[in-house]
Amino acid sequence: MDNSPLDSKKRYISWPVVALMDFVTVIGFDDLIYNFHNQGLAIVSTWILMILLFVWPYEMMVGQLGGTFNEDGGGLASWIRSTNGDLAGYIVAFFYWIAGLPYVVDVANSVVVSISWLVKGNGDLQKYMPTIMFAIFTAVVFLVFIWFQHFFKNRSLEILSTIGGGAMFVMTILFVIMTVVALMHGRHIATQPFNLKAFIPKIDGHFLSTFGLLIFAINGAELAAPYVKEMKDGKRDFPKAMMMLLLMTVFLTVFGSFSLAVFFNAHHLPYDLKMNGSYYAFQALGDEFGIGNTFMYIFAVSQAVYMFAQLAVILDASTRIFLSDVAMKYLPKSLGKLNSDGLPINGYWLTTGIVSLVLFLSNWLPSINDMFNWLLNINGIVSPFVTSFVFFAFMRIRQNSKDFPSQYVFIKNDIVAWLVGAWCFVITIVFSFLGIRPTDATPGTNLYDKELALNIIIPIIFIVLSALLPFMAWVERNELKKVSRSSYPFAIVTFAIGAYFTIQGGYNAQIWSGVFAWGIVDVITIAVYALFFNIFKKAFKKA
Repeated sequence: MDNSPLDSKKRYISWPVVALMDFVTVIGFDDLIYNFHNQGLAIVSTWILMILLFVWPYEMMVGQLGGTFNEDGGGLASWIRSTNGDLAGYIVAFFYWIAGLPYVVDVANSVVVSISWLVKGNGDLQKYMPTIMFAIFTAVVFLVFIWFQHFFKNRSLEILSTIGGGAMFVMTILFVIMTVVALMHGRHIATQPFNLKAFIPKIDGHFLSTFGLLIFAINGAELAAPYVKEMKDGKRDFPKAMMMLLLMTVFLTVFGSFSLAVFFNAHHLPYDLKMNGSYYAFQALGDEFGIGNTFMYIFAVSQAVYMFAQLAVILDASTRIFLSDVAMKYLPKSLGKLNSDGLPINGYWLTTGIVSLVLFLSNWLPSINDMFNWLLNINGIVSPFVTSFVFFAFMRIRQNSKDFPSQYVFIKNDIVAWLVGAWCFVITIVFSFLGIRPTDATPGTNLYDKELALNIIIPIIFIVLSALLPFMAWVERNELKKVSRSSYPFAIVTFAIGAYFTIQGGYNAQIWSGVFAWGIVDVITIAVYALFFNIFKKAFKKA
């Protein structure tokens, strides 16, 4: 096994800090807004069911896995690698890393929105910013963050997570308490009728397609796993962090969603609620108590710090999972290169490139609000799919519990524990595929077709890239870099010509024919590269 330079020992991190670091990746006030927009007041019942049937077992399983593999630095990748071998470890590490990138874009988008509220006092970005400028500002935020990581080094994780996670939790508690105070002083509940029937979810295609976003809202607990080895007693303390995380999640989801129904009519919600709903909520709270936008500005600052904390943890932890404990034979050596600050800088730049691609594709959509909603919803596809591997790893260790001892054990009976793991595994896979159906567009419209096309194209790009990196490693290992570079011009020219004729042919007017034509261009490009790669390979051998 190749040891990664990321595995160096650091000073201990306490379990409350680990819980806060995890909290910023698991749940936030925005997650309440997104799902309240999708399901209305019924989301309260859905959250309760989710906590009992999914969130509680999920976070306790992560607690046991973290305690079992407490000396490994790769988190989920280490768990899968230890139970299923190197190739499986690489596949999971890659998909875990890349599945977080659409969310990284979404988080950077949210920073731009929070800046808009701080500067302009509103979120009407569409009125003074074209979609391309929104994408550029998002890219700038991401680049500024990479500089921030470089400036503060690994201390940025603890600083931002403690401040951001704590501030967001305090703001949510404040919102719930002030809502109760408002009700006690005669505040009228906006959602009517406010009865038992309103809490019962309506089971239909839309409801099922939104469940992936629910899973996405509360997953990410395993992102704290790489930091188990940096705790003083990870076997004992990591499960404590998961329990603290669970309690915070329960409070935020149930009471926070109930409070939203007081200020918003769940039957008539603003179109841009997903993008601006959190700010509308704190604006309404300020109006209720006669202090204007004070709460909104406090929340906007908290949100900006919270979002930067998410960027810090997601980028650092997912990169650690990708590079720390996968078999390096599947990755080019340059990806594991560290700069003078000990950061995997090439991994960061690869992340930046893919983030830029996702931003470019999202610019195909007609408005900033559509971009924001789609970038959010794509997470409801890729994120649950990757989370399913957590349950697969748990099922594997419970199949062979004697080989994988842990101080903390979730459900003593191995058969029952395996069945609970299987239940969580199946529902994450099912709801991942159901999430392909766009949730914020009407079937038959151009917007619906565009979002559906992107929901298929993005995962395919990710799958292709997962095969490309091992190929690059093979090229590097066999000293064929010159051969590979010699083939680039032919592939690039083929791609450029194909792209030109595809666009000139007007295929972009018909979405599905455009996707099909673009797929043909990609296949031909790969074929041309492979042809010239083999030709030059033979020529270099003769030389």
